[in-house]
Amino acid sequence: MTSFEVPEFTEETIFTWGAPPLKFGAGAVDEIGFELSGYGVKRVLIVTDPGVNALGAPQRLADTLRRYEIESEIFDGVHVEPTDDSMNKAVEYARVQGPWDGFVAIGGGSAIDTAKAINLLTTHPGELMDYVNKPIGRAMVPPGPLKPLVAVPTTAGTGSESTAMCVLDILSMKVKTGISHWRLRPTLAVVDPLLTMTLPPEVTAASGMDITCHALESYTARWYAHFDRKKPEERVTYCGSNPVSDLWCEKSLSLLARSFRRAVERGSEDLEARTDMMMAATFAGMGFGNSGVHIPHANAYPIAGMVKDYRPAGYPQDEPMVPHGQSVSLTAPEAFRYTFDAAPERHLRAAELLDPAADKENDPREQLPAVLTRLMRDIGIPNGIGGVGYTEADVPELVPGTMKQQRLLATCPKTPTEDDIARILANSIENW
Repeated sequence: MTSFEVPEFTEETIFTWGAPPLKFGAGAVDEIGFELSGYGVKRVLIVTDPGVNALGAPQRLADTLRRYEIESEIFDGVHVEPTDDSMNKAVEYARVQGPWDGFVAIGGGSAIDTAKAINLLTTHPGELMDYVNKPIGRAMVPPGPLKPLVAVPTTAGTGSESTAMCVLDILSMKVKTGISHWRLRPTLAVVDPLLTMTLPPEVTAASGMDITCHALESYTARWYAHFDRKKPEERVTYCGSNPVSDLWCEKSLSLLARSFRRAVERGSEDLEARTDMMMAATFAGMGFGNSGVHIPHANAYPIAGMVKDYRPAGYPQDEPMVPHGQSVSLTAPEAFRYTFDAAPERHLRAAELLDPAADKENDPREQLPAVLTRLMRDIGIPNGIGGVGYTEADVPELVPGTMKQQRLLATCPKTPTEDDIARILANSIENW
């Protein structure tokens, strides 16, 4: 009998999939105190933004925590689309007012991502840029576990409650980047569709496109076994598409097909549609949080970071911004034209899941872009990057911002050059 041996593999044979425990359903937010009591915490910081705080959910949460003898304080200084400046201010507040045994983030991706940064930088030494991904930051690895973090999304979109990353704008560089490490993943995701009933249609549309792109990019990402073999300490959070992530993304796309347009049209009175959207967001988060996203998200970072004077309806009007869900969707049709050759069957399957009744295009390459553009028109997404203020003259300035997102581009099924990205951006000035 020969002894057990592992051959010398040159290509990857291993993928890792992870997600936090999930509590899902109408009224789930009232059970957070019970859940936190199981972690032995006595003092927690509730992280939110002014808009969500004004609606009363954070205070209701604080009241329920008190019943479990958990002291809490509400920090509502989260900036919509966080910046290095807003995150540093939040971290400084938490450091001064601490120590904390745990954290609850209640809000959109901005609140959840800010809470991840607070948790990291109040638990371990260092500053924000120490942990930001290369080449913008130093990409230091968190030296140990973080404190319990319960993530409570109030928008159906980011999937941040499931993922191991946080995203921010670096103001001085006019670029979006992030921190990515499995230790950032929340301890528990509590998803309550009732928290999304008051969302304006424009926010529902933008955040829903974020879900859509998460699922599509994850599903079409490079297959995990097509990467070079890595040592365990070298493996990154994004490991490429894999059988487990695929299942979550497929289900997410089916839920979007059923309920996305309904949620935009009559979200304030359609709990079923809101529930489907929250579940789609969570499922897509469980997919892309492991497999990764690629070109649409990489393009989104400079599109958002270099915004001129675009102020979207349904959002705070005090400063220009391109909501993340809009910025990822604007180049998605053209990006999927580019990646089609790398995995035609996946692109066609994704299009079928997202719109089962869609007519078949004569050119298969056009199937997914056609399904996407029809959806975007129906729900009021701007027509390409021209719709948020960019012209062809801006393309050379946008390209370097995309190319800095090598963490994302690494999972693209084809490796894009600067010329490829420039062509995708130029062809996305108008999508229809």
